[in-house]
Amino acid sequence: MLFDTHAHYDDERFDEDRDALLSSMPAHNVGLILNPGCDVETSRKAVSYAQKYPFVYAAVGIHPENINENWNSDLAVIKELAQTEPRVRAIGEIGLDYYWEKDERARAQQQVVFAHQMELARELDKPVIVHDRDAHADCLEIVRRYAGTRGVFHCFAGSTQMAHELLDLGYYLSFTGVITFKNARRAIEVIREVPLDRLMVETDAPYMAPEPFRGRRNSSLYVYRMAETIAQIKGMDAAEVERITTENGMRLFGIN
Repeated sequence: MLFDTHAHYDDERFDEDRDALLSSMPAHNVGLILNPGCDVETSRKAVSYAQKYPFVYAAVGIHPENINENWNSDLAVIKELAQTEPRVRAIGEIGLDYYWEKDERARAQQQVVFAHQMELARELDKPVIVHDRDAHADCLEIVRRYAGTRGVFHCFAGSTQMAHELLDLGYYLSFTGVITFKNARRAIEVIREVPLDRLMVETDAPYMAPEPFRGRRNSSLYVYRMAETIAQIKGMDAAEVERITTENGMRLFGIN
């Protein structure tokens, strides 16, 4: 059984067939899915999917690209959802994204909102799902402040040195279809060094479909390709990678 630990079924690209697609997942060996929110609206949608499908769980949070002037009131809603909805298993997707944002004041605000959500996760004793794009040093600096808070760096793109520091802090690392691309040298180096019991697989659907589906809308139907690729890198059987990465996700997100 596979666990797609990060998929955005709230995306409009699923509007035409969301129910049929999600309903089909157990028949395709996808036994668990976690849908993270990126703002109040998508966090509420994630909760609604988790309430409808017994194999779907939710995370709630404010993505760095979705910070607005009302982020304090938005964060209050995120807190309420996390406190009152039992199928919310993490605070996320949160973190830093410097790829598009070049303004130092805006980056500083991202850091403030990220820190507030890390504080919320610690208060509620929930794991975090961290988005880190071109912001490795600042992401590390912030998570170091919250030692003891558990979580995952999704779509991990850092170095082996960063990976080892995150492992020391208790974090998991999750990988998308990027690891199936020909230019995925850094990710492959990290996967070789990271113990299997700290790895997870994800699609980040509808983005970044793996080979040989690159260019299509991604979905949890393709999460098996990440397990296969990790198995090839590790010299293991794919079924064993499926089992262990699913157990890792269940352990982190408190799913029995």
